[in-house]
Amino acid sequence: MKNILNKIALIFVAGWVLLLGGIFSCTDLDEVVYDQIPRDEYLKTDAQINSIIGPVYKTLKQLWPGDMFCLIEEAGDMAVTPTRAGGDWWDGGFHMEVGLRTWTARNNLIRNSWNQIMSGITRANQVISILEGADMDAGTKTQVIAEIRGVRAFWYYVLIDMFGNGPLTTDFNPEVPGMTSRAELFAFVVSELNAIKNVVRPEVNSSSYGKFTKGAANTLLAKMYLNAAIWSGTANWQGVIDACDVVMGMDYIIEPNWKTSFSVNNQTSREIIFPICFGRSDGGNQLHYRTLHYLTPPALGMNLGTWNGICAAPDYVRLFDVDDPRYEGSFMMGPIINPATGTVFITAHGRQLIHTIDLTKIPGTEKSDPRWAEVNQEDGARVNKWEYERGLSSSDQENDFAIFRLADVYLMKAEALLRKNGDGDAEATALINTIRSRAYGHDGKNYTAATLDDLYLERRLEFAWENLSRQDRVRFGTFDESEFAWRPETTSPHLRLFPIPYEAYQTNNKLVQNPGYPAFSN
Repeated sequence: MKNILNKIALIFVAGWVLLLGGIFSCTDLDEVVYDQIPRDEYLKTDAQINSIIGPVYKTLKQLWPGDMFCLIEEAGDMAVTPTRAGGDWWDGGFHMEVGLRTWTARNNLIRNSWNQIMSGITRANQVISILEGADMDAGTKTQVIAEIRGVRAFWYYVLIDMFGNGPLTTDFNPEVPGMTSRAELFAFVVSELNAIKNVVRPEVNSSSYGKFTKGAANTLLAKMYLNAAIWSGTANWQGVIDACDVVMGMDYIIEPNWKTSFSVNNQTSREIIFPICFGRSDGGNQLHYRTLHYLTPPALGMNLGTWNGICAAPDYVRLFDVDDPRYEGSFMMGPIINPATGTVFITAHGRQLIHTIDLTKIPGTEKSDPRWAEVNQEDGARVNKWEYERGLSSSDQENDFAIFRLADVYLMKAEALLRKNGDGDAEATALINTIRSRAYGHDGKNYTAATLDDLYLERRLEFAWENLSRQDRVRFGTFDESEFAWRPETTSPHLRLFPIPYEAYQTNNKLVQNPGYPAFSN
């Protein structure tokens, strides 16, 4: 089994098997080396089953808040990782390429995202092959395999969204897969979801939390149909509505407190449908490292070193009304106070640590593309959506990340109704107002007859930092427009898809580059 794993991993990227070993070296449960146990002695208990499927769910931690998060939100003009004064976060110019949309097939963020998608698919195929050959209860086997097929379908959804075309493989073997078109991948994912949606577990409770359930399957199906016009060439707004209705008929709720789904212990949220489960002992949430300034942790009651990286794109922050609680609930702005002195922290460059919305270029620090330059350490609004855990010391956080939550289902259905019936649809307006009034705490900001533009804005206000900005902008036809002042020009439509990484082609010469990018050559 290990030899097969090595071969299949090498299909996707040279040396990837080494990285797989690093990612999956620990789980929440005790590890069992299953290729050293006779087949008739394993997968008999829930603990054994969870241990074998745990690595599949662990691949989801690659989605957020690492390179893929940066690529999605920076490409969508929701966020930016600027080069800081002194050169921090230059990182070979890869963030510059994304912010200015000058990326190539050799961009590190794109390469790593492709590899992460492929590792998720490979791991799911590996586990399915183990389960299919296992001597276990037939009903349990069918349900667990359906669950893992659901995670695999999710990774193909990400592939379709970001890269469009790619290899389709459902077997765990060393055969090198060729290219499959976006439309064919779309049809595969929809078929898989329809096949498993009534087989996976239907519960909405603590025992199903973190698993791919009926709620997750129908939410993902709604996502597929929501983007069907672009991804398959045929719109299916009724499909969105029907899938959302299934989820809305389950035991999920719109939490009365918007912040419940972002708290340290947000596993209690009944709004979360499909989470990435983070835990300090098993690969926790590292968002605080990525966004907070080096001096900020003591102000938040934490004792750890942070990296002063990603911040919000200024134009995105300015979409918010300042009296919308999601404004300060999403973005950390203003002075950061030293609790020991009661005064504003002073940075290593002798400047007050006051987070501004704007990013101001430092004259004389322009990079290889002169539109990009260094900015001061304190520039940029930081992530403030997930609760920072007071008392945390040199550790990851526990906050889970909701890949899907019920607010998205409400707004997906509202969008489908507006696109199907036109602006002013009463049910769509009510759905939008449910999310809007929850945010404000009153109905004084509700719409009387919501438009598609209102819906689009509400999605942006509700889902900052949640990996949705790029996909939404492509679907609403605004992706080519600039919402980042450093890149004022309209960009080419081919950039709506990322290029297939050059390193992927080096290990699989059956891959074909996406239109608009230079073709692969040996």
